[in-house]
Amino acid sequence: MINKQLPRTLAFLLLVIIFHPAAQAQEQQWIPLFNGTDINDWIVKIHHHETGDNFGNTFRVQDSMIQVRYDQYGNFNDQFGHLYYKTPFSHYHLKLEYRFVGEWCKTAPSYTELNSGVMYHSQDPRTIPKEQDWPISIEMQFLAGLGDGKPRPTGNMCSPGTHIVYQGKLDTRHCINSSSKTYDKDEWIKVELIVLGDSLITHIINGDTVLQYSKPQIGGPVVNRYDPKQKQDGKLLSKGYIALQSEGQPIDFRNVMILNLEGTPPAR
Repeated sequence: MINKQLPRTLAFLLLVIIFHPAAQAQEQQWIPLFNGTDINDWIVKIHHHETGDNFGNTFRVQDSMIQVRYDQYGNFNDQFGHLYYKTPFSHYHLKLEYRFVGEWCKTAPSYTELNSGVMYHSQDPRTIPKEQDWPISIEMQFLAGLGDGKPRPTGNMCSPGTHIVYQGKLDTRHCINSSSKTYDKDEWIKVELIVLGDSLITHIINGDTVLQYSKPQIGGPVVNRYDPKQKQDGKLLSKGYIALQSEGQPIDFRNVMILNLEGTPPAR
């Protein structure tokens, strides 16, 4: 005898599977932010230059990589630059690879040697005046060893015009070191950044979780000559732009991908 309720039960179970959060997560796909051929989906902002001016061809594409170079510069003149993806994000999992290459620009500040990063929750580059030096943002900082035998971790947190909550307390230090080991120049490093709005932030280097913190918010120094309307100290940052950094050291970026985590509940 055929159970007439069985088809209904199967249909119900199928709907549960389809709409279950785990099933939905499996359907989410990694989206390339960099298409491997051009940076038309990105916006350049370099200190001392108007938004959109890619001074000195600083950001360029070759061999399916975004390259940062200074061969068309004279004096570096604090021309710190950032390459912003065109769309802001809130909850996401970002992954990319980077490697430091070439010779550091000797007229750049000494701290920029083998130093770069990716900014997130950044202000819109179109709100940055010509003479503002750094974007109001949080930085996942990339470093390499200087060959002196001293540890120099990568995947650190730096905070131009911002603060974070670290180990349960508001932390106003400009940079906090991660627990990563020291990596060398010319070595490809795999980076992951998991951002849950204004909740938990996780830094991952070569598969290892190296730093976690929460509640990114506007506040503090380092950013100069900004539009006061953009710096509302104490305001939590739940979304913003992602940007690759240029500050004096040639670097290559590749495989820049994002997984949208919108709808993920905040971490407790």
